[in-house]
Amino acid sequence: MSPLAYIAVIIAAAVALFIWNKLPVVIVAMATALALWMTQVLTLGQALGGFGDPAVIFIACLFIVSAGLETTGVTAWAGQLLIRGAGSESRTRLLLLTMSLVAVLTALISVNGAVAALLPVVVVMAVRLKRKSSQLLMPLVFSAHAGSMLALTGTPVNVLVSEAALEAGVGEFGFFEFALVGVPLLAGTMAIIILFGERLLPQRNGAKMPADLSRHAKTLVEQYGLADGILRMRVRATSPFVGLSQSDIDLSAFSGMQLVAVQDGESAAPLRRPVREGDHMLVRGNAEAAAALAAQMHLSFRDELTVGQGEETLFNRQSGLAEVVIPPRSGLIGHTVFPGMVTDSGDLIVLAVQRAGAEIDTGKPNPGRGGITLHAGDTMLLQGTWKALDVHLSDPDVLVVNSPELVRRQAVPLGPGAYQAIAILFGMVILLATGFIPPAVAGLLAAGAIILSRILTVEQSYRAIDWTTVILVGALMPLSIAMVETGAAQFMAEGLVSMIGNAGPLALLAGLFVLTAIMGQLISNTATALIVIPIGVAAATSMGISPRPVLMSTAVAAAGAFLTPIATPTNLMVMGPGGYAFGDYWKLGLPLLIWFFVVSVFLVPLIWRF
Repeated sequence: MSPLAYIAVIIAAAVALFIWNKLPVVIVAMATALALWMTQVLTLGQALGGFGDPAVIFIACLFIVSAGLETTGVTAWAGQLLIRGAGSESRTRLLLLTMSLVAVLTALISVNGAVAALLPVVVVMAVRLKRKSSQLLMPLVFSAHAGSMLALTGTPVNVLVSEAALEAGVGEFGFFEFALVGVPLLAGTMAIIILFGERLLPQRNGAKMPADLSRHAKTLVEQYGLADGILRMRVRATSPFVGLSQSDIDLSAFSGMQLVAVQDGESAAPLRRPVREGDHMLVRGNAEAAAALAAQMHLSFRDELTVGQGEETLFNRQSGLAEVVIPPRSGLIGHTVFPGMVTDSGDLIVLAVQRAGAEIDTGKPNPGRGGITLHAGDTMLLQGTWKALDVHLSDPDVLVVNSPELVRRQAVPLGPGAYQAIAILFGMVILLATGFIPPAVAGLLAAGAIILSRILTVEQSYRAIDWTTVILVGALMPLSIAMVETGAAQFMAEGLVSMIGNAGPLALLAGLFVLTAIMGQLISNTATALIVIPIGVAAATSMGISPRPVLMSTAVAAAGAFLTPIATPTNLMVMGPGGYAFGDYWKLGLPLLIWFFVVSVFLVPLIWRF
């Protein structure tokens, strides 16, 4: 068989296996790369070279930056803003805001960067609003494709057609000149998705959707009876408590008041030294008794908190809550604890204990006065800094009900490290927008900054990368090389041009659009553009027309990568979180591709004349 025949068989088999959807997609992708080597279409280095491609490295780095934004609560904050702006009921407003945001961001940092940054935000929004992720993630990606036509920096294809126009002697395209077609493309995309998306998209979630933990703190304080009467009071310099240890503080003179804990004023960690000015006392009781305590013992209330806001007092940017279960055979069975007790690590406070869902109250919460003997199945509510919760709850003697890391990501907007993460994101955006350095280098610098700033550890950064997407992109990239080197792509392009003949410039635009769109569903749109651009320029020259509309039409066609998940890396990014199958993409993608065809063939010549 000839290399052209091998390519045809391999592509047909890969597409069939993707549609069949019975084998893991990474297996199909790796088999495609190995088949190119086994048939000697490519060398082994070429067949596996996609894993070292700068685009693959850039995508992996984007996952790390995205995880940094999520870990620090930036995505939770952005999601809250979107939900607040859209409301919980309006699907149309939610989609409009989401699609507008991703389109603008895409114009600045490319499709891959914009989708990677907003993917966790949209997943969290789907969970909180109880909407299917499949209804939101494909609109996110397809709007990003349309948004790539808003500016020169939206996609590498825009840069390629601008350089080709300059080389053809008709002048390069301006930075925002692409928006002349980009705005109609985006408007039409939004309209189609809003009007028909709900019926054309499946109703399902990804296999690993996170739980909605946005109201986790409120749920815990209500369950453990701490919703009312928990206050944080600041110790003044003149307070008689200054210099005392926590065990020496006696509130018996104030009826109904109970000391829960004393925290360091700066770190919010449990106090293991004598009390100083600025430290905080967590107390439980009614408002009148608390006011009397504050007046007599020279304590001050935090202005922004009042009685009844226990979840905000116990759960904030500095510290959080965790519920743990005592498992069978735990070493803690038989140990005695009491509310207000500091654990052996010295970093966590026991706030309450429940047995069979009911609070255990001995009435003797202080050391030396008894306590609660732990049994298997008891649950404890612990409070401490987020770092302490992350470090100490890996103890095998307890089972954590909800991971503090997941809770913090969803429920604490703009947590510790948030502003550093935002600064790193903006730095990467500036580097990508200006083009001072290659995108892969910008991504590596941003990912490195995330780790060096201790937003993520090295181990967390490994876990943040969606390796399925990375393997898929890396394994399928050699397919583009094979099509170019064997002449398969050139053979298809030249055959189309010969078919068009002298049918006229509109027929040329239509033919080039069909060719670009078909190839763009199987290989990267950048590789497709590199193949089609010189053919389009040559055809325009031979027909005596300007190459500018031909080039712009090609850019529009290259952006219409809607029909398959393998068309672009971003299509693959949302496949898992959205629970999509291979055949889900074309149902919404086909109407969008028809709209792109109308703009490419009929609107482009009205703006850039032949």
